[in-house]
Amino acid sequence: MSLVDLIIPTYNGREHLRTCLLAVQKQSASGVRVVVVDDGSTDDTDRMMSTEFPEFDYLRLPGNQGFAAACNAGIAAGSAEFVALLNNDAIPEPDWLAGLLAGMERHPHAAALASKILLADGSGRIHAAGDTFSWAGLPNSRGVWERDEGQYDTEESVFSACAAAALYRREALNDAGRINGDPFDADFFMYCEDIDLGWRLRLLGWDIVYVPTARVKHHLSATGGGALASYYVARNTFAVLAKNLPDEIQSPIWRRFLRHQSRQMLDAISHAREPAARARLRGILAGPRFARQQTAKRQAIQRSARVTIEKITEQLSLLSQDLS
Repeated sequence: MSLVDLIIPTYNGREHLRTCLLAVQKQSASGVRVVVVDDGSTDDTDRMMSTEFPEFDYLRLPGNQGFAAACNAGIAAGSAEFVALLNNDAIPEPDWLAGLLAGMERHPHAAALASKILLADGSGRIHAAGDTFSWAGLPNSRGVWERDEGQYDTEESVFSACAAAALYRREALNDAGRINGDPFDADFFMYCEDIDLGWRLRLLGWDIVYVPTARVKHHLSATGGGALASYYVARNTFAVLAKNLPDEIQSPIWRRFLRHQSRQMLDAISHAREPAARARLRGILAGPRFARQQTAKRQAIQRSARVTIEKITEQLSLLSQDLS
């Protein structure tokens, strides 16, 4: 049996996927089963997999179901103790996965480990050193756009892990999945599904740790970005709050969040000629309805919580950013 199921979702990203898989072939870790989950690509990804990478498992889904659903399908198709997720436009260093596995040994109470993700454009800038969640209800990538000068070289707890390059303990994924049926919420389609999972894991009492020596370069949003990202981030953030915030902290966070969204709406309207601004506006307008659809999920999540409100408040204060 494999120690790790390494899952790589892909959708019409053949050329980036090829570069990713060539880097995966150089991983120093052993006991790794690689599963490429094709979310309905139409760019001959299937032919490339059969001719160039026959040693890797290839799971093709019937149509584009979204990043979250593709991750769930890959997780369900395996049984290894650990589950690694890697974007098709990410390029891991040779010791990336070995470094994360060593981190799991050091942190037996960690549900997930976050990587140091750098932009692949040669700028030396950071995409994510773990994820944060602010008292204004906003998720963000820790260190995003900063030049990497060693300021995030400490192994430490973070609020959540960016699923573009992360390692999860299957036990923890199963723990979270028992609440709503799957580890990731497929209704999100893409974006914010990782911070949503991070919330559930923390409410269940798991830790999440950043491992700076596990390094990946990322072609940011090469498969999904621009207007697509603007819409889903704006819409899905509403659902993250609606599902996960404990009753005691709902009111102050929602107030700050809605003030921020009002400013975002005005900004989007003033830049309405830009596709990303229009998409963000559509996402904000769709957000409240999407949030109202989370009632049953919220009830199940809050019933399952194992941490006190004092503990989650402490984690928000220590591990997050106040962007209000």
